[in-house]
Amino acid sequence: MLQFVFSRVYCINRARRKWKEFEKTLGCAEEGTRVWERDPDWASYTLGVFICLSCSGIHRNIPQVSKVKSVRLDAWEEAQVEFMASHGNDAARARFESKVPSFYYRPTPSDCQLLREQWIRAKYERQEFIYPEKQEPYSAGYREGFLWKRGRDNGQFLSRKFVLTEREGALKYFNRNDAKEPKAVMKIEHLNATFQPAKIGHPHGLQVTYLKDNSTRNIFIYHEDGKEIVDWFNALRAARFHYLQVAFPGASDADLVPKLSRNYLKEGYMEKTGPKQTEGFRKRWFTMDDRRLMYFKDPLDAFARGEVFIGSKESGYTVLHGFPPSTQGHHWPHGITIVTPDRKFLFACETESDQREWVAAFQKAVDRPMLPQEYAVEAHFKHKP
Repeated sequence: MLQFVFSRVYCINRARRKWKEFEKTLGCAEEGTRVWERDPDWASYTLGVFICLSCSGIHRNIPQVSKVKSVRLDAWEEAQVEFMASHGNDAARARFESKVPSFYYRPTPSDCQLLREQWIRAKYERQEFIYPEKQEPYSAGYREGFLWKRGRDNGQFLSRKFVLTEREGALKYFNRNDAKEPKAVMKIEHLNATFQPAKIGHPHGLQVTYLKDNSTRNIFIYHEDGKEIVDWFNALRAARFHYLQVAFPGASDADLVPKLSRNYLKEGYMEKTGPKQTEGFRKRWFTMDDRRLMYFKDPLDAFARGEVFIGSKESGYTVLHGFPPSTQGHHWPHGITIVTPDRKFLFACETESDQREWVAAFQKAVDRPMLPQEYAVEAHFKHKP
């Protein structure tokens, strides 16, 4: 027994020394960053990669490809130690990520379980980034299929046919299988997609937004198959990527990729009052999408009740803690005032932490200089009826 314990400790210590020598491989192999978790406690001894606790659970779900051990707690055979030492995260990335398309979304630690799971399955189980022909579902420039879409008025999810065509620069959906004309045409130019499983109430829930009559329109969709909905998501990113390559021919891939899709800076409930600041405050769901602050009666509303443009401090925008003196009618105590060149907007938060998070999101937009195209968006907001 003593000999077994000594051997186990020896192997663990030898393994630790070995992977400390490979400083560049430290971190979780799946997160696309080495600084997120400097010293991961798990490893796939069949793939030769070090992973975090969260990703280790996903690896365990593909045992035919990946077998997982704790670096600290499990016994390691000498051959396994040597295998880990001779491979590592960088070697695995060089092999399994050798042909990742520029537009393909690489998940971060804050992304939903679905995105991280499908990234890992695409890499190791399907080996999509070794064999480009396996990327056809999201790189062909055309995709059609059925997705569950939430009805705008009744809130029911119904099966709808969707067609994505890069040639037409649009995503379309049809209310009937035999319909010749689409119910809606969403231009790739103004389209965004972001996973919202908690809001939609489904682990594969995807929110797609686009502009209709210069106002933001939301649709909420999902597919029962995780691979299918992630393929749709990356197909939309591919279409956006190819559109932007034409629109900005001198831009590098690194410049375009951050523009393919975006997560919201902040979402949640606040109270608001009207422009005269004499009406009572009403609870609304708010979404901060880049410089657009939108508010809804319900988080799953198709259209916003209103939108506020948040410009830069150079253009006269300011974010303040609290309310102006003598403000009344709010139920929640923690106020925020946004000063624009035209008026003040007053909001109330339920908790101090909510207030801090919202102020930080607003300040991030105010501190960032406006791009030339954002001045046109600002002008539109000023001239809205």
